[in-house]
Amino acid sequence: MKTLKLFLLAAIVAAAAVAASARQVTEFDVNGLKVIVKVRPNTATVAVGMFVRGGVRNQTEKNIGIESFALKAASEGSKSFPRADLRRELARTGATIGAASNRDYSVMALTSTREHFDRSWNAYADLMLNPTFLATDVESVRAGILTGLRGISDSPESFLAVKRDELVFKGHPYSLEPDGTIDTITSLKPADLAAYHKQLMTTSQLLLVVVGDVDVNELKSRVTASLGKLPRGTYKDSLMPAADFSKGTLDIATRQIPTNYVAGLFAAPKIGDADYYALRVATSILSGRIFNEVRVKNNLSYAPEASLESFRSNFGSLSVSTTNPNRAIRLMLDEVKKLKEGEVTEDDIEETASFFLTRHYMTMETNSAQAADLASYELIGGGWQRSQQFIELIRLVKPADVVTAAKKYMTNFRFVVVGDPNSIDRKVFIP
Repeated sequence: MKTLKLFLLAAIVAAAAVAASARQVTEFDVNGLKVIVKVRPNTATVAVGMFVRGGVRNQTEKNIGIESFALKAASEGSKSFPRADLRRELARTGATIGAASNRDYSVMALTSTREHFDRSWNAYADLMLNPTFLATDVESVRAGILTGLRGISDSPESFLAVKRDELVFKGHPYSLEPDGTIDTITSLKPADLAAYHKQLMTTSQLLLVVVGDVDVNELKSRVTASLGKLPRGTYKDSLMPAADFSKGTLDIATRQIPTNYVAGLFAAPKIGDADYYALRVATSILSGRIFNEVRVKNNLSYAPEASLESFRSNFGSLSVSTTNPNRAIRLMLDEVKKLKEGEVTEDDIEETASFFLTRHYMTMETNSAQAADLASYELIGGGWQRSQQFIELIRLVKPADVVTAAKKYMTNFRFVVVGDPNSIDRKVFIP
């Protein structure tokens, strides 16, 4: 009873926090550029993200990685802020500017102290509007990207992720690595990056998110005077095809290592979809049970887990590294079966919701994390407003919802193994 009272109290606090958080968010349009602003009074930093819609759908096998490369190179220097001047300005103000890409979108991000936001914004805006793509800057960025690409196979975990994407997503846009390949990155010239960047910089393809202690009207004036000068363009969003989970598969990438690294993917709804929250709870419950069976009771792996991603064409996964993959996977699939058969209680839901409540607010402590969350829901989750409803929708999940979601999605696992093929019994992985 005491636990239930604490849970209800936490739920009330969470609901109030969600409502207050939603009231802090506003949006406006500047020449076709959608701007989302979350005002967080008395916070010391301001986080800004200019998000580019499309992700790997914007690219092909011949130029994959160009988007990430172009944004990283653009952040090196501009007409008004050459590289050396930019570094001095960032060091003086304590600001950081960088770029990153994933399957669904890319971002050029700024984190600044509130005190120096005006100055930091000037540099940030000029990098987006007037990047120089000097040969020395481009080569510096290229070297860093190539170092990362050449090191992918060094780690079994990263190599598994690459092989997983190649095999499970064959023929799907997600088979393309956002950071590119050694061949594509090596072949790209500064002029290629400049042309691609210019193509991206249209307000119809961009989304600006700002979180911090800012004045919305002042920010609107600042955006209008700078990014508002960008052309609208004609970008139209395109559908992301669903990955193929019509049947279970097993692919093995041979590697002579004592430990086998295994990932088993299953279909999942994207964030914002009605089924997402039930499957999120189901996956969390399953992960705890897998850890207990595989790690605690049988000592077969250090960190076995079940997880759920947040991509536009979404998926969940089972993962384990072990010297006994057949036994580990058998135990994991047994827990999936139990979940489908209805071994879920209200206590399971209560514990999971409490866990989400704690973890969600801990991960949302920084302005940068909140900006990323708002952007993710706006770009792939049906609108930023849904990001404010996460905890509430998790709390509404019932045991029957968990069972239904597990039956619907946790099937036709597509397994990828990095390790010794002689240690794998295919009948365990594909019954």
